[in-house]
Amino acid sequence: MLYLASALVAYLLGSIPWGYLAGKINGVDLHKEGSGSTGATNALRVLGKPWGYTVFALDALKGWLAVMAAFEMGVRFFASAPNDIISAGVVAAIFAVIGHSYPVWLRFQGGKGIATSAGIMLALFPWPVFASGLGVWLVLFYATRFVSVASLGAAAALPTSSAVLWWMGDCDAIRTGIAASMCALAVWRHKSNISRLMAGTEKRFEKKPKPAA
Repeated sequence: MLYLASALVAYLLGSIPWGYLAGKINGVDLHKEGSGSTGATNALRVLGKPWGYTVFALDALKGWLAVMAAFEMGVRFFASAPNDIISAGVVAAIFAVIGHSYPVWLRFQGGKGIATSAGIMLALFPWPVFASGLGVWLVLFYATRFVSVASLGAAAALPTSSAVLWWMGDCDAIRTGIAASMCALAVWRHKSNISRLMAGTEKRFEKKPKPAA
């Protein structure tokens, strides 16, 4: 029952479409603008920095809350063993990303799960995993100005750093497996970006020129 409850709560939290709601507040349907995604990157591109950063924070928060809710239910309502509580957090992580990417409220057309995965990393993994993902994202973004390249690099860093920590005894097989699954889902959700990168048509985030004095 703990796993079922964790999956349901995580999916519902993950499916809250913050990007879509931010667009509606501004009179914009993100499904019809930019990349068509309701995630933070498209919100940033279409709605501007304040809304884009807000959507990123809210999407990360729902990933963190999904995992923490699973932990809390395991302790308070199901009196579960520690290993079962960790497993419930893993289940929650999976369904939070699924909810974000395939929200029932938007006919299963959501975002790509990067911000939500960032919140999950904070809740479920040792801090070096989050730090490695963030570091890779920042380096690749500022080197290429492609959000998709940075996101895919960060997704690849997640199972890599988790596996290293597992080898060192600071992580485990279950979380390393979920890290690999999250990476695979990120690649799948970015398949259109990969096609555009290969064709040379992917859009960069260009710096706006400073106004002349």
